[in-house]
Amino acid sequence: MIHAPKHIAIYGKGGIGKSTTTSNISAALAESGQRVIQVGCDPKADSTTILRGGADLPTVLDTLRERSRTTIESISAIGFGGVLCIEAGGPVPGVGCAGRGISAAIDLLYELDVFETFKPDVVLYDVLGDVVCGGFAVPIRDGIASKAFVVTSSDFMAIFAANNLFKAIQKYAPTGGARLGGIIANGLQASYARPLVDDFAARTGTRVVGYVPRSLTVAQGELYGQTVIESAPRSEQADIYRAVARAIVDEEETTVPHPLSDPDLKSWARQWGDRAFAEEKKLVAVGGGI
Repeated sequence: MIHAPKHIAIYGKGGIGKSTTTSNISAALAESGQRVIQVGCDPKADSTTILRGGADLPTVLDTLRERSRTTIESISAIGFGGVLCIEAGGPVPGVGCAGRGISAAIDLLYELDVFETFKPDVVLYDVLGDVVCGGFAVPIRDGIASKAFVVTSSDFMAIFAANNLFKAIQKYAPTGGARLGGIIANGLQASYARPLVDDFAARTGTRVVGYVPRSLTVAQGELYGQTVIESAPRSEQADIYRAVARAIVDEEETTVPHPLSDPDLKSWARQWGDRAFAEEKKLVAVGGGI
C-alpha cells in the first residue's frame, strides 16, 4: 500500500506565534509516534528553531547558492522526537522575491525523493501569511497541501491577514487548491478575545479548531530553545497543543471560507472596538481602578 502523508499548511501574520504553534504541533505529533516533516517557509528561517534546541540550520536557498550538489543531509536536521526540520530561507536581502524559497524548497524535496525516503505521516508547511502572493501561495495554490489552517489572535492586523488568506483559498480551492481546515486562536488573553475570534469565524463560514491562551510556559520553553511538549510535557499548555495537533490531523472537515470585504471587515472591527472598550471599562470599574 502506498504511504500517503498528510500535507498541511499553517499560515499566520508574522509575530503572531505561528512558528511556535506549528513547532509545538510537530512535537505533539512526534510524541504520539507519528513521523513528521516541518518545512519553514519564512525568509527569517526560524520556524524550526525550538525543535532543535535553538541551533542554526542551513536554508535551502543558501545551500543551493553555495553548493553544486545538494543532499537532504545538507539542508535538514533531526529535531525533537525525530521531526525532520527544513528551512526554505529567502533571497539575498534587497534582491529577488521572498517567496521564491518556498518553490525552490518544495521542488528540491521532490527531486531528492525526501517523502519516499523519510516516509512521513504528516508534512507541515509553516508559511508567512502577511501577504499571500507569489511563492507564499504555493502550498495552497498548487495543491501541495490538502488543507490549510490560519493562526490568529484577536488583534485586527492578525484578523486582517487571516481574511486575506481566506480570499486566496476562495480563489484557488475550486481549481484544486487547498481548502480551509479552520482557525487556531493563539495568544488569547483579553476577556473579549475568544468571542471576537468566534464571531469572525462565524461571519466567514469557518470554525475554530483550538484556543491557545497566552502562557509564560511558552516563553520559558523558547528561552530554552524548546517546545512546551519538551520543556513542560505535563503542563496544561502542552495538553492544549496536543489537542490542536489531533484536531488538525484527524478531523477531515474543510470549508471554502467566505471572506469579508475590506469595508465590511473595517466596520466589523469598529463594532468590536466599541465592545472591547466597554468590556475593559467594566473590568476597571469592578477592579477599583486597576
